[in-house]
Amino acid sequence: MAIEYLKRAQKTAATGEQDVRATVQAILDEIEAGGEDKARDYARKFDSWDGEILVSPEVRAAAEARVPQKLKDDIRFAHDQVRRFAEAQRGALQDAEVELSPGLVAGHRNIPMSAAGCYVPGGRYAHVASAIMSVTTAKTAGVEHVIACSPPKPGEGVNPAILYTLDLCGADSVLALGGVQGVAAMAFGLFTGHAADILVGPGNQFVAEAKRILYGRVGIDMFAGPSEVMVIADATADPEIVAWDLVGQAEHGYNSPAWLIALDRGMAERVADLVPQLIAQLPEVNRTNAEAAWRDYGEIALADSPEAAAVLSDDYASEHLEVHCADLDWWLQRLRNYGSLFLGEETTVAFGDKTSGPNHILPTKGAARYTGGLSVGKFMKTVTWQRMSREATKEIGQVTARISRLEGMEAHARTADVRLEKWFPDEDFDLAAAE
Repeated sequence: MAIEYLKRAQKTAATGEQDVRATVQAILDEIEAGGEDKARDYARKFDSWDGEILVSPEVRAAAEARVPQKLKDDIRFAHDQVRRFAEAQRGALQDAEVELSPGLVAGHRNIPMSAAGCYVPGGRYAHVASAIMSVTTAKTAGVEHVIACSPPKPGEGVNPAILYTLDLCGADSVLALGGVQGVAAMAFGLFTGHAADILVGPGNQFVAEAKRILYGRVGIDMFAGPSEVMVIADATADPEIVAWDLVGQAEHGYNSPAWLIALDRGMAERVADLVPQLIAQLPEVNRTNAEAAWRDYGEIALADSPEAAAVLSDDYASEHLEVHCADLDWWLQRLRNYGSLFLGEETTVAFGDKTSGPNHILPTKGAARYTGGLSVGKFMKTVTWQRMSREATKEIGQVTARISRLEGMEAHARTADVRLEKWFPDEDFDLAAAE
């Protein structure tokens, strides 16, 4: 197996991370100490927003009238797709119960978290898809209180399309806050009285770093980095479609990786020629973002076999993985590490990002080696329980006492001893550690 790089990335997704960390930590510390007043200060500083932070029911209801009917229809379609997929996931999560030995019954339950915080990017565009993906999935999981936050525009507030979407999807509270201050407010329970048990949703590097720092105090969906795509393509692939799919990811931002693993040199060279031409057709700011992303993070590798391509793909563990090859079933069975898999040229990352149903909040920076994307299961805890008859404790108690003494945990051993003495006073047990 051999790999030849026709274009190699100059940078990685980790480039520049250290520059962000200290800034985010300072903001989180100040907001935790200063509470809602300090969060408002940062809203004024970063978003030029001096209005209400907790969006009122009246403002949320009024947003619907400002959204065109065609857009509302599209949002409802996407919401139904995501909800139906999430419901299928929820149905696959079953409680379990088993009798491990006579009289000892154990099991697990899937319990929704009490509160979730969903970050919905705003800024230049209305990221309604992110609102759908996060809030819909949380509510389908059974989360009691879902808080959403989104950056407000000066003098206007949260984008009306985002507010309409959040209402449709069932958000219980909406905060007109963006950036680190929004993440902090959800984590610390500011303005709502509900501290989030988990923080989810895409955002810029400051949002991602805030979630990373808070992880442990709260759960997070994943350690997020810049959005990325990998395309595996053989001689049957359409070079123009492959090139557009790479460009479609590169427009996310200056640091969004777009990688191609080609199984045919002619196809790879044609894609290399097309990508700059297609980028040049984009409007600003999309063009500038895509140019920088392709220049610094774009990559084209030539693999000498499908197996070599699969090995390289699994090593990268990309967020989005498209396969434009013959024998799609082979690729489905062989590939292991990816956030979400798109099989055949009929589907594409954009479909998954906006409409098709599976969640678009996915692992980046190689995290697909150990986790999948946002799902109903991320909002639930699988907790165990056990119940035991007194007769069952006879065997369990003896073994526990002996292992505890072997480990030097005498008090542990005596919690077994006292039960055996109480329920079986006339019996002698060997409770000493084996020598």
